[in-house]
Amino acid sequence: MKRTYDVIVIGAGSMGMAAGAFLARQNADVLLIDAFDPPHTNGSHHGDTRMIRHAYGEGKKYVPLVLRAQKLWHELEEETGSRLFERTGVLGLGNAESAFLQEEIASAKEFSLPLEVLSADEIRRRWPGIHVSDEMIGAFEPDSGLLYSEACIRAYRDVALRHGAELLTHTRADAIDCHADSVTVRTTKGEFHAARLIVTAGAWTGTLFPELSLPVRPFRKTAVWYEADESQYGLGKLPSYFMDLPGQRFYGFPSIAGSGLKVGSHDAGKDVDPDQVDRRFGAEPDDEGELAGIVERFFPGVSRRVKKGQVCLVTWTPDHDFIIDRHPEHAHVLLLSACSAHGFKFASAIGEIAMQMALFGNSQMDMSAFSLRRFR
Repeated sequence: MKRTYDVIVIGAGSMGMAAGAFLARQNADVLLIDAFDPPHTNGSHHGDTRMIRHAYGEGKKYVPLVLRAQKLWHELEEETGSRLFERTGVLGLGNAESAFLQEEIASAKEFSLPLEVLSADEIRRRWPGIHVSDEMIGAFEPDSGLLYSEACIRAYRDVALRHGAELLTHTRADAIDCHADSVTVRTTKGEFHAARLIVTAGAWTGTLFPELSLPVRPFRKTAVWYEADESQYGLGKLPSYFMDLPGQRFYGFPSIAGSGLKVGSHDAGKDVDPDQVDRRFGAEPDDEGELAGIVERFFPGVSRRVKKGQVCLVTWTPDHDFIIDRHPEHAHVLLLSACSAHGFKFASAIGEIAMQMALFGNSQMDMSAFSLRRFR
């Protein structure tokens, strides 16, 4: 195996694998390094499904990025012949004064996105399996839906390897030595060198750059699949959904081919060391937590029988926005991480942006909102 490349990517999950594919398409000599064998269950991309919303409650700045990402996911489907996106629609539920829903509605207006604001009666009529109280409203986005997360990783892996990228699996990056115009990555399988480095290491990003004191928190989260009646809660019958409740946010997906109704909490979980975390569902007493109560409140026709539970890691920043920036002292090193539990949908666009920044100096989209400078 070679030891010197144009670009090394540390972390070949969603964004890293996408970056590798875009770089390889440009004929860059690329090495992808991952501590596991992606797609895998040790990071943030597993669990079958991830939501993709266009009208964005987290802020209007994300809308151009997610629209570009949606286009790129469709292009990846065409290139690989893989089914990656399911147009389920996305239904947001909350009180009329929900700041999150109001931001979503405002972003839809600003970018002329299709979005229906529904009363509680309209929600109950359209989806009889959903129970909402009279004071709640819905924001339904018909063109949004879900991504099959592991399939997305596999598709970008196929593209990257087909265009000549090398993938080094089960290899941990232990340290990075930054030189004036190159980097050395020290791994469990020796040293590798490159002119440029892209780090998409998720929960491990902070440990790779201790000198930066990045304000990132690896966090253990869970999701549960409940046995459900396919005629009410199956794919094609129920949209993907989220609830913005006072002090809490939940999300989930319809049952896909009998998988069960998926429910997760955006907020619940605990800070962890990613090298010490227990990834067994049920290892913590509150792994199911309030999810059964959410099912009982909103989906009364769903069984409380757990078909499956799963643990994943996310990495928070203080403001829950991303990090997409260069190392402050080494411009040939890019950091793309800390996606704060809402980043997967953007992976295609961020992979393209990483390629543009690494090979051409700048991206075609403005990434200043995700700069490290905001933490100083």
